[in-house]
Amino acid sequence: MRLLFCFVVAFFVSLSMFSQEFKFENETIDYGSIEKGSNGDRIFTFKNIGTEPIIITNIVSSCGCTIPKKPEKPIMPGEKGEIKVSYDTQRLGSFSKVITIFSNAKNTRKAIKIKGFIKKGISLTKQKSILSNY
Repeated sequence: MRLLFCFVVAFFVSLSMFSQEFKFENETIDYGSIEKGSNGDRIFTFKNIGTEPIIITNIVSSCGCTIPKKPEKPIMPGEKGEIKVSYDTQRLGSFSKVITIFSNAKNTRKAIKIKGFIKKGISLTKQKSILSNY
């Protein structure tokens, strides 16, 4: 009888440990084609669809050019949370970066992505001519 009781208690404890879950509006943000030096800040919005608070312990990006910022407070059930991501738009060309979220959710690791293309912007300053010194 004790064994059955211990099994039932362990089962319910394990269910309550993993009753947090993310639901992202978008798991990939496409910057599209933007000019060099443009605003590289974007926000991932998610909702806690579980029954317990979600606590994000860490967020890691695949590159130093991408800086994620995690929510400081737990996200309660039914509430929305935000993860802010800043990409360095001084780097020309296409990019695709993965941001990994570590939390107490059912899946302890969650990957979200950003992608886009940085093109050289049109300069409004006059180029200095080689002949202008003469």
